[in-house]
Amino acid sequence: MKMEEDPAQLEEEAKMKRVIVLAAVLALVICLAAPQMALAKKTLKLATVTPAHHAYNDGAREFARLIKEGTGGEVIVKVYPGGQLGKGERELLEGMQVGTIDLAITSTGPISNFTPEMGVLDLPFLFVSPAHVDKVLDGPVGMALLNDMSKARLKGLAFMENGFRHFTNSAKPLTKPEDFKGLKFRTMENPVHLASVRQLGAQATPMSWGEVYTSLQTKVIDGQENPVAIIHANKMSEVQKYLTLSGHFYSPSPLTMNLSKFKSLKPEWQKLFVEAALKAAAFERKVIRDNEVKQIEELKKWGMEVNTVDKEIFIQAMKPVYAQFFNQYPSWKEMVKQINAAK
Repeated sequence: MKMEEDPAQLEEEAKMKRVIVLAAVLALVICLAAPQMALAKKTLKLATVTPAHHAYNDGAREFARLIKEGTGGEVIVKVYPGGQLGKGERELLEGMQVGTIDLAITSTGPISNFTPEMGVLDLPFLFVSPAHVDKVLDGPVGMALLNDMSKARLKGLAFMENGFRHFTNSAKPLTKPEDFKGLKFRTMENPVHLASVRQLGAQATPMSWGEVYTSLQTKVIDGQENPVAIIHANKMSEVQKYLTLSGHFYSPSPLTMNLSKFKSLKPEWQKLFVEAALKAAAFERKVIRDNEVKQIEELKKWGMEVNTVDKEIFIQAMKPVYAQFFNQYPSWKEMVKQINAAK
């Protein structure tokens, strides 16, 4: 005689079957997803405005390599050279502040608009040699200036460089301050640079870098000032005849990161980012310095006339700029004492 089946027992068996099927499906999903999860990466964007072959991007790629190696491939830094994420350095800094750009390498010029203390590094003839530069930027003064960037929601990681800056123009050789009178020079949006160039009797015009080549080509401006690496990388020889090796400013270039993104990293990665930045900065500075003599020779071959100057005459001509900015930023005076003491 067939026994009547218990409805409750049948329902319980049905539930168990559904649980087993769901568990099997979930296990299959996990197995299929596991390789993709293992490959999941955090990708960060690092921007510059310089051409891909400029040393900034050599330093950026070295930083990216160190981060990939140090995180076992979990963090990828993708480098965007040539103004792909912003034609001007101010754009890059503002992009970092709002989080659309993660990292950037820029000059200090526009940074001083966000953190005025950084402007002390732009004073004319502040550094006497590359060794002096390294001692200051990798020491207490440099670290204090990088930390000060947190006021602008930025994390200063390390100082790369563009090198010592020189004048170019299309009008005439410039060997003494009097030669500058009446000429119009592009400068960065930097109050110290503007004041210093005006002190020579020239007209200083702040301008985004993306506009400079065309403005030189169309004679809107007579000249500009930049390190040899920039003059060479951007083929200024096509629109400028004369290069004056004045070395009037030194151009440090902080590698900077969005502060919130930096703080979101786990502590061991934060440490890695700072250490990798310092190593990449040393690498990049060496590239700049090793290439300069060769680049000057190439600029000569490309038609530029290269002139040297008596720096002492220019130091005296620009000296009033120090008093002007010491009055505006009293803390700079003490920092300059520390910088001079490191010579």
